[in-house]
Amino acid sequence: MKRILLQNFEWYSKSEDNLWNEVAANAHQYKKDGITESWLPPAYKAKNGIEDTGYAVYDLYDLGEFDQKNTIRTKYGTKDEYQKAIEALHQNNIKVYADIVLNHKMGADATEAVAATIVNPRNREILKDDIQIEAWTVFNFENRNNMYSDFKWNHNHFTAVDFDCRTKKSDIYLFKGKTWSDNIDEEFGNFDYLMGADVDVSHPDVQNHLKEWGQWYTRTFNLDGYRIDAVKHIDFDFYNQWLSAMNTTGKKFAVGEYWSPDLRALHNYLQEAEYCMSLFDVPLHFNFHIASYLEDNFDMRHIFNGTLVSTQPDYAVTFVDNHDTQMGQSLESYVKQWFRYHAYALILLRPQGVPCVFYPDYMWQLPKLAKIMRLSHRVDGELYDMLDDAHVIGWSYDGNVPAAIVMTNRHQSVKKMYVGKHHAGKRFKDLMEHITELVTIDDKGIGYFPVETKSCSVYVLEEYSDESIL
Repeated sequence: MKRILLQNFEWYSKSEDNLWNEVAANAHQYKKDGITESWLPPAYKAKNGIEDTGYAVYDLYDLGEFDQKNTIRTKYGTKDEYQKAIEALHQNNIKVYADIVLNHKMGADATEAVAATIVNPRNREILKDDIQIEAWTVFNFENRNNMYSDFKWNHNHFTAVDFDCRTKKSDIYLFKGKTWSDNIDEEFGNFDYLMGADVDVSHPDVQNHLKEWGQWYTRTFNLDGYRIDAVKHIDFDFYNQWLSAMNTTGKKFAVGEYWSPDLRALHNYLQEAEYCMSLFDVPLHFNFHIASYLEDNFDMRHIFNGTLVSTQPDYAVTFVDNHDTQMGQSLESYVKQWFRYHAYALILLRPQGVPCVFYPDYMWQLPKLAKIMRLSHRVDGELYDMLDDAHVIGWSYDGNVPAAIVMTNRHQSVKKMYVGKHHAGKRFKDLMEHITELVTIDDKGIGYFPVETKSCSVYVLEEYSDESIL
C-alpha cells in the first residue's frame, strides 16, 4: 500500500486554531484523501508558552497539563485534546509520529555559576579560557511537582549555552570539563552546539532519563513512531541506542531531520547510525527549490540528481517544504508556487520513498493536491520513465488504473508516452483540469499528452472517478 505522511502543522499555526481539535475533526477526511501517517508538532511545554511552536523545549513531561510558562495548554491545546486527536487518527488507521526534540532545552527556571570557555562560533576554536558565567541551566519544573518524574536538570547535564547573564553577552560558552561530541556533523568545525542549553547526551543520567521519558511518552499516547529533530547536532550513536529502547514494544518508524544538501553527509549518518531511521531527502528539496527559481534555466532531466530517494529509496522521506523552509524561517528555501504541483507529482506519483505532504499545501494552498494523493493509491502497472528532455519530462503507468504525468518549466508542449496496448482507443483526461481536450490512445498504446506553459498535467482514464479512496 502507498504511504503518505502529512506534516500536520506549519510554523505560523496560531494558538487560537486549537490544532489538536482540528486534527481530531479532520481525521476521517485525512483517511479519505489517502493519508496513512501523521507527524504532529512538538506537544510539550516550551519556553514561550502558548505562542511557542514547540522547538524551544522546556518540560518534556508537560503535554498541556500543568500551569507552566503562564499557561496550562500548549500552542496546540491540552493534554486531553492531544490524546483525543491521536485516538481519532488511530480510529481512521492513521499512524501517529511524535516530534522528538532532545538536542537542547530553553526557558530554565534559574541560573547557576559555571566555569566555561568561549569558543569561536565559526570553527569552535578557543577564544577565551577559564571564565565564570551565569548560565540558565536549572530546570526544576516546580508546578509539575514531580508528577511522572522527579528528574531535575542542572549545568552537569549540559555541555554549553549561548548567553552569560552576568555580562549580558551572547557567545558560545563550552562548560569546563565538557567536550564536543567527536561523532557529529563537521560544519563550523563541530556542529554539536545549535542553541539554548545544549543537552549532554553522553551523561549517563541524561541517557537514562531520556530513555525513560521516551518509553513513558510512547506508552501513554500509543505512538507509532517519531520525527526526530536536529540529528546532525547529536552524537550519531545516540538515537540508535534511544530507538532500541523505544522498540521494546515493537519496532517504531523514525525519520530524522539531517539538514544538509550534501548527499554524502546523509549517507554517512545512515551508516554511522546503523540505519536505525530514515532521513528527510533534503537534497531533493533543494533541487525543487532551485528548479522553481531558475525556471527554464534548470535542466529537468537532473531533478533527482544527488538525492537520497535516487540512491537509498528505502530510507528516504521526500518532501516539498516544511515549517523551517517557509518564508522568514531559519532554513528559508521555499519552493515557488508555480512548481509546487510539479514537485508533489514527483514525490507522490512515483514508487520510491515515503512522500511527506505539508499542512498548508494540503489544507488550502493547493486545492487539487488531494486528487494527486488519492490517485497515488490507485495507479498501478509498470512505470515508464521519460525524464529525457531539459524542459518537458514525464512518466506513465500501464496498469488497470493507468496514468500519464507530464510537466514543463517552459512553454506549452506535448509528450509522447506509452500507457499500454490494452488501453488502445481509450481516452484520457487531465485530472488537474489544465487541459480540456481528451487524449486518445493509439493501437500501439501510445498517447500524445499536452501540457500548458510552466504547468503539470496528470492524465487518467476518462471514466476515472476522483472519489475518496474509501
